[in-house]
Amino acid sequence: MKYADLLPNRQSDYIFSWDKMLALQGNTAPYLQYAYARIKSIFRKSELPAINYQRSTINLAAPEELALARHLLNFGITLAAVADELRPNYLCNYLFELAGKFTSFYENCPVLKADTDAIRNSRLALCDLTARVLKQGLETLGIEVVEQM
Repeated sequence: MKYADLLPNRQSDYIFSWDKMLALQGNTAPYLQYAYARIKSIFRKSELPAINYQRSTINLAAPEELALARHLLNFGITLAAVADELRPNYLCNYLFELAGKFTSFYENCPVLKADTDAIRNSRLALCDLTARVLKQGLETLGIEVVEQM
């Protein structure tokens, strides 16, 4: 419910709908939590120590990798705008776009079945950064993340 309350511009009309709040598709908290849980699932399946990918160089060869990385870079700017303008809906929209860019990346760029260890580690690092931003963003909104759904 928190996310649904924070999503619209505070000066807009509000329409209460359980169906919209709990949907796994669209700009909802369950959708964002699912994106986070999906990333955590990748790490459970990888069974690799974090040291393997956390220190790796991130190579952005595919357009989806580049789009995701560029969006991640805007997190600080978004947080500043949220604070300056008192508009948590900016963060909601940023996180929704991030989840969408991650989904596109995940569908087009094999992570665990990457061609080389270097590419796999680079993509795992990108997944890790995405998970950390999703978690921090949701927690900033007062929403807990879940490891599995």
